[in-house]
Amino acid sequence: MRNIKIIIEYDGKDFNGWQKQPKKLNIQGEIERAISEITGEEIELIASGRTDAGVHAIAQSANFKTNSNIPIEKIPIAINTKLKQSIRIKSAEEVDERFHSRYNCKQKTYRYIINNGKTASALYRNMEYFVPEKLDVENMKKAIKYFEGEHDFKGFKASGTSSKSSVREIYKTSIEKNEDRIIIELTGNGFLYNMVRIIVGTLVDVGLGKIKPEEIPEIINSGDRTRAGKTLPPQGLYLVKVEYK
Repeated sequence: MRNIKIIIEYDGKDFNGWQKQPKKLNIQGEIERAISEITGEEIELIASGRTDAGVHAIAQSANFKTNSNIPIEKIPIAINTKLKQSIRIKSAEEVDERFHSRYNCKQKTYRYIINNGKTASALYRNMEYFVPEKLDVENMKKAIKYFEGEHDFKGFKASGTSSKSSVREIYKTSIEKNEDRIIIELTGNGFLYNMVRIIVGTLVDVGLGKIKPEEIPEIINSGDRTRAGKTLPPQGLYLVKVEYK
């Protein structure tokens, strides 16, 4: 039995998220179907974590077990022939039989893209979030640093979160402005349901002058969801990297 780790890129626009659901188009189900067609086996695909409907991935990580002897370098090509063009397997490697994409994950990086120009984009409307009011990026840069470190992010999760603990550690943050686009990145040991989208929604409130940067620690410590910003839409969010070491 071989354990195969694959790296996946996908455009989340047409899918009801990663997780397999009956009668709903989902990424996990589409890839499992494609692998089953080329191996003749029933496949269980384990991801580093679920992404919501509309969220994209540049490098999602997942693994599956197979008795197939297809050469490792041919696996991405074979799977891609069975998939919609909005999902691509970028690479495959054989890993230790004990490797588990979710449980062995050490850190993840998410990116959120905001269009802060004068008009929304026709071409990229499903790949970014449009904010027409000018944002104060320097204040947003000050504010994001307060999220670094280990905190109880109870006030930055959506209801329905199944995690027992809301304590997470954010190792690194950044905000870059590239012409009209504001690119926000967060790297941490894990993220609660909608946590990144709520953090970015809070940063947008800082950029609009509704929240001062130095208020962020108090908002985090309060654990009060109503004090944080709104949950931004999914189309601006990307899973960028999953790391295991």
